[in-house]
Amino acid sequence: MHTSIDLQPTLIGPRITIRPIRADDWDGMFRAASNPKVWELHPIRDRYTEPVFREFFDGALASGSAFTFVDHGTGAIIGSSRYYGFDAAAREIEIGWTFLAIAYWGGSYNREVKGLMLEHAFRFVDTVVFWVGETNYRSQQAMQKIGGVQRGGLTPRTLNGVTLSNVVYEITRETFDARFRSASGPGRRD
Repeated sequence: MHTSIDLQPTLIGPRITIRPIRADDWDGMFRAASNPKVWELHPIRDRYTEPVFREFFDGALASGSAFTFVDHGTGAIIGSSRYYGFDAAAREIEIGWTFLAIAYWGGSYNREVKGLMLEHAFRFVDTVVFWVGETNYRSQQAMQKIGGVQRGGLTPRTLNGVTLSNVVYEITRETFDARFRSASGPGRRD
């Protein structure tokens, strides 16, 4: 177990590189996020608009723990995610603010991204949590598909002055080892 943590490593999978977000990612990131369908079940449904997405993007840059997903085949930016709320005492961290461009839905890209991020997180935590909006059934199904287990009922959370109801999922180191390592093997870290 590492004593220091790196919240913005570069992680390399078979098809996707996850790297720290940069200011010059704006055009590609907005292109990936600008389809209203990406956000239709999300609590902030107008995030496909430039001013609302700009706030999301600037927050990602400021977080010090956000990523850009790059497709190896095309070099295109296809989405983003970040780590949040590291709790050393509980040995827990959140993976959230994740989105993928629509062309990457329904296949195994989400699994690849989450697998790489989980593998890295389990170097310094025992549990990773995911907060999913109460009505975001698509993301809830995606969490279940990768082995997320729901924690209790709805949980309120206030971010940026807005309180929303969420379903919280968790994946532990043990469930990760059983589901991901045996199925896909570890990714590469640079």
